[in-house]
Amino acid sequence: MSSKSIAVIVVAAGKGERANANGIADPKQYREIAGKSVLARTIEAFLSHESVTLVLPVIHPDHAHRYADLGLHHERLHPAVPGGATRQASVLEGLKALAKLRIDRVLIQDAARPFVSPRIIDDVIEALKEHDGALPTLPTTDTIKRSLGDGLISKTEDRNLLFAAQTPQGFRFSPIFSAHMRTGTVRREFTDDAEIAEWAGMRVKMVPGDRDNFKITHPEDFARAERLLAGETMFETRVGTGYDVHYFEPGDAVWLCGVKIPHHSKLNGHSDADVGLHALTDAILGAIGAGDIGIHFPPSDEQWRGAASTIFLKHAGKLVAERKARIVNLDVTIVAEAPRIAKHAPAMCAVIAETLGISPSRVNVKATTNEKLGFIGREEGMVAMASASIEVPRED
Repeated sequence: MSSKSIAVIVVAAGKGERANANGIADPKQYREIAGKSVLARTIEAFLSHESVTLVLPVIHPDHAHRYADLGLHHERLHPAVPGGATRQASVLEGLKALAKLRIDRVLIQDAARPFVSPRIIDDVIEALKEHDGALPTLPTTDTIKRSLGDGLISKTEDRNLLFAAQTPQGFRFSPIFSAHMRTGTVRREFTDDAEIAEWAGMRVKMVPGDRDNFKITHPEDFARAERLLAGETMFETRVGTGYDVHYFEPGDAVWLCGVKIPHHSKLNGHSDADVGLHALTDAILGAIGAGDIGIHFPPSDEQWRGAASTIFLKHAGKLVAERKARIVNLDVTIVAEAPRIAKHAPAMCAVIAETLGISPSRVNVKATTNEKLGFIGREEGMVAMASASIEVPRED
């Protein structure tokens, strides 16, 4: 290994019983959030960081099959080693496994903190250039009371001097390995690796933590994790609908959903008369409560004469983004006797998707006739109907 190597020990040897509820007996590090295990998410957070040389999981001796079932493979992921009876003992087993690899610095991470950010990793590594150790912390915002164990308050602490510790806690390898080896000479269990470093006289620097870098400890933490992966903000789905109609006039083509289709007539309108995009734009605006197309692009405004309706659709998409909303699904139905639409539907979906910056799989365009009935049946015009499903941040 290079003298600048950085190893990460992911401590995953616990049983995680406090996080279990409703008859669930799985160790919390193997339970899934949004389809992926907590442990896998934590490991991948470090494997994706370019400064990390290797990642070493430390697992419970009885969990070898559970770990193998995760199917984790990466050139920088070392085989897991069995941990000890306590977290402190498990970290020591990890350090022993790294001792022969000439590691320069080591980060020690709780497996149950899957939301560690690249910024925190960067800050811890940077602090180790000048300090023996470093750890992310959060300032304490609650008033902290001390009790002597009798249920009575004995003292109010100065919260300005108190900080909550997170992981990864980083150290220069040789000093922290030596400190862990020497803990066997004292009869006490240290709460974290930074406390061991303090006991050993190492200088440990605090760097800013992150409230999203929480440790999954209790059953309700899984719900919080799911919300965080869903985008932090709780969303609700809103549906908008749109309807538009245009009549035919002499011409040689019609514009439908951004595609020019040869025809013996064209649609009359102030813009390009794209009945499909007009209906769709109204559906999107309706879903986010932004009025209708006429408010944003008045037909009395000459600047929109002959304008491509993709301009209108793109504007609606911009409003969706500004509201931090996201398009789930768009559906357009065109009702006309002619021209035939079906073969052009894929191209229409592609234009809509590109204009809005979404996947074509979220767009559907279909067509039907009016069975020769009414003004549509007489080929005097055509109608388009659209619906838009959009997830928007909850306001309550």
